Amino acid sequence: MAVRDVSAQALSDLISLKGRNAVITGAAWGLGRATAFRLAEAGASVLIGDIDTEKAAATAAEIAEKTGARVISAHSDAGDSASIIGLVDTAVRELGSIDIWVNNAGLPSSVPLFDLSEEEFDKVVAITLKGTFVGAREAARRMVEAGRGGTIVNVASLAGLLGISAGQAAYVAAKHGVVGLTKQMAIELGKHDIRVMGIAPGVCLTEKTAFLADMPAEQLKAIGIPGIDTSRLGRVGTADDVARVILFCASDMAMFMTGSTLPVDGGIAA
Repeated sequence: MAVRDVSAQALSDLISLKGRNAVITGAAWGLGRATAFRLAEAGASVLIGDIDTEKAAATAAEIAEKTGARVISAHSDAGDSASIIGLVDTAVRELGSIDIWVNNAGLPSSVPLFDLSEEEFDKVVAITLKGTFVGAREAARRMVEAGRGGTIVNVASLAGLLGISAGQAAYVAAKHGVVGLTKQMAIELGKHDIRVMGIAPGVCLTEKTAFLADMPAEQLKAIGIPGIDTSRLGRVGTADDVARVILFCASDMAMFMTGSTLPVDGGIAA
């Protein structure tokens, strides 16, 4: 099967997600929430999965009211394979199919190498890498069964492209795995008309990281994460900076792309 040639389509049709169903993990807050908003704004019906059930429901209701799209929520624990499969089942039952699956859930970690326990390492990998693998595999399985292709977007990080600072061994290892998984899944799923994309955000200000904006410059530099105080474009990224790129990846604008991981970092890695 070859992907469609969309060269003759109007720009407005290429970016539109009308008639498509999207699932986003870890979407009650931050990058996931911003992504849910943009995909709904583009016309998709959206299922928000998150371990914070109450916040996920509130986020879904808010986005539905603002966009007019159908947006629902369900409990999902990225560290529990049965829970992820349950989210896939909910999507098919409630929405009818899955056209777009965004693996956003992950677990940050900051522990110096010699203090990093195997338990902490395993926990970060289980949620950040294995959770991505299970979600992508199960979503792809349902896409193949439906026979209408689809798109999977894996949210990696600059930590998936390079080592970023002391204390990030588990997170960097897990995110490098996400980038590798994106490449391999693209090879295996292309014949099913399923594209697999990755994005690699730099530091972004979200509801949970907004406190960084109030920290003294010396304190931020001491943390040592590249781009934590600014970027080559003069500011730190926002959740919507990332969400717009995920929309691009999920839409027909990126029809001839698969296996790529796009940095969204204001040029930090340049």
